[in-house]
Amino acid sequence: MTISLQELAQHLGAELNGDPNVIICRVNTLDKAGPNEVAFLSDKNYRHLLSTTKAGAVIVKAADQALCSVPTLVMSNPYLGFALAAQQLDTTPQPAVDIHPKAVVADDVILGEGVAIGANAVIESGVELGDGVVVGPSCFIGKGARLGARTRLWANVTLYHRVEIGEDCLVQANAVIGADGFGYANDKGEWVKIPQLGTVIIGNRVEIGACTTIDRGALSNTIISDNVIIDNQCQIAHNVKIGYGTAVAGGTIMAGSLTVGKYCIIGGGTVINGHIEICDGATITGMGMVMRSITEPGIYSSGIPLQPNKEWRKTAARVMRIDDLHKRLKELEKKSNNKN
Repeated sequence: MTISLQELAQHLGAELNGDPNVIICRVNTLDKAGPNEVAFLSDKNYRHLLSTTKAGAVIVKAADQALCSVPTLVMSNPYLGFALAAQQLDTTPQPAVDIHPKAVVADDVILGEGVAIGANAVIESGVELGDGVVVGPSCFIGKGARLGARTRLWANVTLYHRVEIGEDCLVQANAVIGADGFGYANDKGEWVKIPQLGTVIIGNRVEIGACTTIDRGALSNTIISDNVIIDNQCQIAHNVKIGYGTAVAGGTIMAGSLTVGKYCIIGGGTVINGHIEICDGATITGMGMVMRSITEPGIYSSGIPLQPNKEWRKTAARVMRIDDLHKRLKELEKKSNNKN
């Protein structure tokens, strides 16, 4: 994949300063880019590299243009420019090409134009695949599932029955969508399974990371709205609802019947209680433990940052004494009030 600087500038909507005929073949960092590569500056800590970079061009803000000794692509958001350039120069292969003879496809499956299905994939009765859908090798798509146009599944993705995924979605390898939620009743110590009768509804332009699990709803549906991105190894329990444009980093666990608003950012390793609501625009930093609803937008954190072990042991010992200290404080307050 190659592109001239002139073509790249038009694709990015950037102002080009320099030779428009320079050929670019990939994106790289400022310190490692060569004459046929484009770099970018989005972090001021790397500004000193602008004068020494060997890149064919650099994507920068207007304020940093004069520091470059190579052609520049000027735009207000260089990191967005990096993303768009990387898309344009992407060499990632498709998960599958054409329909492999070892794919197992039920007779009544509805296939759109240009569908590709990899080896050993199994697609059951009643499935609908929109135009340009790509199903990687060894995927399983259960009865009555539907995939919108141009959605791609990497290898070994499992979609249970009646799962619905919208258009232009990307599901990474080994994700499981539509497995049973964790629903049981207890009868004198014996667990009685509650069939999970809902499904999972996923909107358009959603990306789901490798080994992430999204459970089907118990009665109503688990819903992932448009433009949501979910990282690797996340657990989304039954009846969770995630609003438009929310980002969920790796290792996050969401308990059942949680509602997450629009444009939230959930840091990695966060654990969120079920049956609560998180409002639009909330940011939860990594390793957060959310036990109650969040009703105001803002940044929320919990947990104790890393300390040297010796200091942490002291902190832990003090935490263990909080109840005792609280009682002593209440006694002192009582004595003080009696004197007054």
